[in-house]
Parts: sequence; structure tokens; C-alpha cells
Amino acid sequence: MSVATASTRPTARHDRLELLAGLVVLALLGGLLVLAMVGHHRGSDGGYPVKASFSQIDGLTVGSDVRLAGITVGHVDSEKVDPKTFQAQVTFTLNPSVKLPTDSAAIITSDSLLGGKYIALSPGGADATVKSGGVITETQGSISLEQLLSKFIFSVTDSLQKSQKAKANSETNGQ
Repeated sequence: MSVATASTRPTARHDRLELLAGLVVLALLGGLLVLAMVGHHRGSDGGYPVKASFSQIDGLTVGSDVRLAGITVGHVDSEKVDPKTFQAQVTFTLNPSVKLPTDSAAIITSDSLLGGKYIALSPGGADATVKSGGVITETQGSISLEQLLSKFIFSVTDSLQKSQKAKANSETNGQ
């Protein structure tokens, strides 16, 4: 019986190899985590800051994309609440090559049904352009999927109740 136990018990060399392999895997995972964090915190690309106020920014986070015609042209830098208007103040950086007209609009849009949010820019027709530190005044906040669904459900329920009442009234008056 001692022969069987000796053959299944790992040797000290085998233990060291397993430990070394585990440490290598941990080091690689740590390196990937560092790369992911460095990639998430992008450095300044020399763009210029622009501000916009929104009534709702649900799902929009620092680092979210700013897109023009579906192309990423900037990133959200900061979010805060204006204590006077109680609106969300969003500051984002745009690439220097993007010159937006002053009457442009900023709309918070979903990336997909379950995806994150981003700011979609809709250029206006003005000749003047938004300068560094400028403000986009035409904005539309994010639309909550839950709010849309509840409005739809309640409107369907209300319609069904009204039709049932109308049917009951017509049956009562018809007798």
C-alpha cells in the first residue's frame, strides 16, 4: 500500500513547477489588468473641451464616446450637477480637427439595447464654430428603456380598460 501512495504523491520538483506556472499565470493576468486600466484612462489627445447640460444622463460615464456620424471624435471628461439648475453638466473633449457649428446638438444615445451610452453630435448650419470651453445649448438627455416600457404597458392597459367599459356600457344600453 505504501508503494501506491508513493507513486501518486507529487514530488518536490513537481510542486515547484506547479507553483511557478501559477505565478506566471497570475503575472500575466496582472499585466492584462494594468493594460486594461491604462487603455481606459486615455491621455489627452490635444483636443479641446466643450460643455453641455442635460436633464438626464443615465448610463453615461466618464470615458464614454462622443460620436459624430458614427465616428468617435472625443470622450467624456467629467460629469457634475449644476447646483442652480439641477441639470447634469457634462464636459467632453473633441478632436482638434472637428469644428462644430454653434447651433449643433448633443444627444445621449444608447450603443445598443443593453449597451452603454454615448453622446451623438448633430451638427447645425451656423457659420460660427464652438470654441475651446464653449457650450452646446441644444441637448437631449438619455431616454430610459424602463420609462418607455412602462408608458407602453400603461397605455395598452388603459386602452383595454376603456374598451371593456365601452363594451359593458353598450351591452347595458342595448338591453
